[in-house]
Amino acid sequence: MRLRRLPTAAVALVALVSLAACGGQREPSGSGTESGGRLTIATGNTTGVYYQLGGALASVISQKMSGYRATASETGASVQNIQGLVGGNYDIAFSLGDSAADAVNGVNSFKAKQDVVALTRLYNNYTQVAVRTSAGINSIADLKGKRVSTGSPNSGTEVIARRLIEAAGLDPATDVTAQRLGLPESVDAMKSGSIDALVWSGGLPTGGITDLFTSLGKGVKLLPIADLLPKMQEKYGSIYSQAPIPAATYKQPADVATIIVPNVLLVRKDMKDELAEQLTKVVYDNMDALVAVNAAAKGIKLENAEKTDPVPLHPGAKKAIDGLR
Repeated sequence: MRLRRLPTAAVALVALVSLAACGGQREPSGSGTESGGRLTIATGNTTGVYYQLGGALASVISQKMSGYRATASETGASVQNIQGLVGGNYDIAFSLGDSAADAVNGVNSFKAKQDVVALTRLYNNYTQVAVRTSAGINSIADLKGKRVSTGSPNSGTEVIARRLIEAAGLDPATDVTAQRLGLPESVDAMKSGSIDALVWSGGLPTGGITDLFTSLGKGVKLLPIADLLPKMQEKYGSIYSQAPIPAATYKQPADVATIIVPNVLLVRKDMKDELAEQLTKVVYDNMDALVAVNAAAKGIKLENAEKTDPVPLHPGAKKAIDGLR
């Protein structure tokens, strides 16, 4: 199968340390073996945490795993990442836990069960609903009739945005004017006033959201949405939980109660055990490098590494996690 070659782009790890990020054409995926090769990582939007940490992970793999060269690709995130992983376009993929659960169960965005497994649980994603202060929006129900960015097509953000809108008693197809925009485009649209609100699921802080609040100041605010958690859990289970977005994250006047979902790092089920073991170990052996790129990586905890249900943990990853404890 002919696939795309992804050129690399340098992004700073710390000072002069570069990240491997890429787009465009790439060599066939799956060339990585226990003895070496090329590995590709599916991330997310350029101003999101997946993209930053994916580049950092690619860098440490290339530096620390002898014989390997890893690159990270900008994508639409979770659902697209899983589709590309299963299709052989990528070797490793970042995903929200709810999208990954849908994949292994073959429901919602996936018409059949997908052969993906987890290397580890990562940090939590925080659902961040930013609205223009002048738009008169104080709840998700107030999005009715508004112009709302629900995230990139086939992204985890889009999945959560639609579920939130439904939980508020609205029809995402008819009650809001949905704009399926990536985060950079969503932020630009908020700045220009062409949309009233955006939904984003990402780690804290997310660069694009920081930019939005820096640019618009009090002209934009975050909505508290934890009141919708019971309905979300009733329909989708305990994959969703509640946590605050600390006020200091985006220099807001108070914490904002929101809904969170864990992230997972996925590979195909047929990845060799030894390679999966090496990849899992390199994550935890290089946490300082990941945290230096984005503080969200502080949420990657070894004690939570195996908590990937209902997504199975790769046997090689389990061996690595057991050895690190």
